[in-house]
Amino acid sequence: MARSPRRRSPARRRLRRLQLRLTAAYTLITVVGLACLSWVVIRTDDRAREDAEYDEMRRRASVAASLVYYEDDRIRLDGLQDDEATTGTPQILVLEKRPGGGPVTVFRGRTAQFAVAAGAIDAVARSAMEAEGPVRAGARDRSGEPVRLLAVPFYHDATDEVAGAAVAVGDPERGAAEHRSLVLSLVVGAGALTALAAVTGHVLSGRSMRPAWQALEQQERLLADAAHELRTPVAVMRGSVEVAAGAPGGALDAHLPRIRRAADRMADVVENLLARGRLEAAVDTVRAEPLRLDQLVEEVCAELPESGPRPRLRLEESVTEADAALVRVAVRNLLDNAVRHGRASDAPDGAELVVTVRGPEVWVADRGPGVDPDRLPELMERFSSPGGGTGIGLSLVRRIAEVHRGNLTVRARPGGGAEFVLRLAPARSRPGRRRGGGPALTIRS
Repeated sequence: MARSPRRRSPARRRLRRLQLRLTAAYTLITVVGLACLSWVVIRTDDRAREDAEYDEMRRRASVAASLVYYEDDRIRLDGLQDDEATTGTPQILVLEKRPGGGPVTVFRGRTAQFAVAAGAIDAVARSAMEAEGPVRAGARDRSGEPVRLLAVPFYHDATDEVAGAAVAVGDPERGAAEHRSLVLSLVVGAGALTALAAVTGHVLSGRSMRPAWQALEQQERLLADAAHELRTPVAVMRGSVEVAAGAPGGALDAHLPRIRRAADRMADVVENLLARGRLEAAVDTVRAEPLRLDQLVEEVCAELPESGPRPRLRLEESVTEADAALVRVAVRNLLDNAVRHGRASDAPDGAELVVTVRGPEVWVADRGPGVDPDRLPELMERFSSPGGGTGIGLSLVRRIAEVHRGNLTVRARPGGGAEFVLRLAPARSRPGRRRGGGPALTIRS
């Protein structure tokens, strides 16, 4: 039967939505910033193009005005015919002021490009003559297209009075192709940068939320371990209590050992879970202090239930630097694993356990079916240990060994069975050791 897809927890969905919101916010900020920057660039280029066009119009109109002169009180325009200022764009017109009337056009550039209404030309010429300085204006030609006008006054040589104005007619579309190319480049570039910002924001938001994801995964693993490990002892205690409650008066004593064993098992599970949570928090510190490893192992073996198999001890005096609480949990888990899985089929009276301490190593040997060393990584995965176990105990032993710069290995025991070897870092003298405590080992996930 096909497995149903795993549903995401609400916490995971909230984290995913938060990551998407962060990505959207980062992208929106980038879009707003690029839009503002593009608008400034477009406006600046448009104004620069307009100023350049007006500067060219002013130059041509000023040159045309300087070429106009009077002789015998008659205006002379012969200097305008062959000058480059009156050819091409902007188009040049010269208007002379007539007494009692408006200005009259007396010269047009040879290239007539714009059909501008005479009233617009007259109006800008009058404004320049009245202001006695350059005047800008906007207008439209007969086809409705916009044009630019700029007028510069010229003076009568004899009287030094304003005699007329030279008008330049410019094209607003001049340089528009380059402007449109700039706008297109900005739009394409802003789009590409926005896409890149979206991808980068998604990656960066994912990295910034990685500690939250890790904390959530650790919490989910811890809850899964607690639910898996506590289910059995709780069920045993509940069943025993229910049976004892319905039994006659003296039957309670028969169920007390079973309830006591379940309670002890629950206490071990809680201690394992607390140790696992401490190690996976990635913020705790292992307090490594000088430790008599042989004495600690002897104490843990003495705590084994009297009804179970008693191990044979081979202890050599050993001093190492380790966290006593964590090492106690690791040794107890190895013994529990040996008691649970080390019963041989031809040894109904129990398992033959041998516990050896040699230097910084703890050996736990049993007479069970044995373990293939290649399967050790698989056995130390959660919920994958055969024989009714969970694998949490061995995975915790391996983690404790790693934070003590050691490891956990397994080998076949001569004559049948398996030998688990917990290896810790050997003790070493270090200069500058703090008074009252050993060096701290930082846990890194």
